Amino acid sequence: MNIFNASGCLDALAAPGVVTQLDGFVTKTVTPEPRAGNQPARIAETSHGMLNAIGLANPGREAFLTDYLPELRSFGKPLWVSVGGFSATEYAETCARLSDVTIEINLSCPNVDEAAESAAEIVATCRAATSLPLYAKLSPAAWDIAEVARAVEAAGADGLTLVNTLRGMALDRRLRPVLNRGTGGYSGPALRPVALAAVYSCRRATALPIVGMGGITTGREALEIIACGASAIALGTVLFADPAAPSRVRYELEEAVSEAGLTSADDAVGIAHEGLVL
Repeated sequence: MNIFNASGCLDALAAPGVVTQLDGFVTKTVTPEPRAGNQPARIAETSHGMLNAIGLANPGREAFLTDYLPELRSFGKPLWVSVGGFSATEYAETCARLSDVTIEINLSCPNVDEAAESAAEIVATCRAATSLPLYAKLSPAAWDIAEVARAVEAAGADGLTLVNTLRGMALDRRLRPVLNRGTGGYSGPALRPVALAAVYSCRRATALPIVGMGGITTGREALEIIACGASAIALGTVLFADPAAPSRVRYELEEAVSEAGLTSADDAVGIAHEGLVL
């Protein structure tokens, strides 16, 4: 079972030891132009997770392709490039410049203004621009995420990444927003039931491979999202507190698989759907 990092939760060049534990590395979201991101404060801890309002800070497409991507290739790991933009054309232009990677189309960042086009329109435009594998990263805030999954599949997506953060907020002692932007993306353990439901719903709606993420901190939690339909997992917020989490979760996952009476984690993919009366 492949284990990745969630986009934006790991700087490969600053923490190469974490990257060596992964089966592939997912970059921070790349936009056409450099972005400084939102003004501080941009991160806030809560009792059950973390809020971030980084705002897609990145060096921009040209610097990424020229300077950063070659360094990432030196790790010898499969690379996933998270692509963002503020129109379908911007997404597609970046996709067209990439080679020998999997593309994660970030369709659901709660910290910036999103493209006006629908998820399906953006995927279709990207599909026309590249033959590389395209994974659509969807928002758990969608009222019917299964319908969105069907739409991006029809538009040409090769897989799904579930889920991105939810929009959340925290107040300080003066009852003012902690984050300068006011709201931010909420991640951590409290997101896990939402992620389970999203993966479960999308697995019922489509046969696309799913990378499941959202609040995973243990091997048992990884097994649960696999049982809902994920064929790979990603770790996010836990990496900030536990850089050894990929190796630990991998070991715990093997134990959880054995305790469940299964031979491998692959045997658990979608097992939560067995015996359902529809």
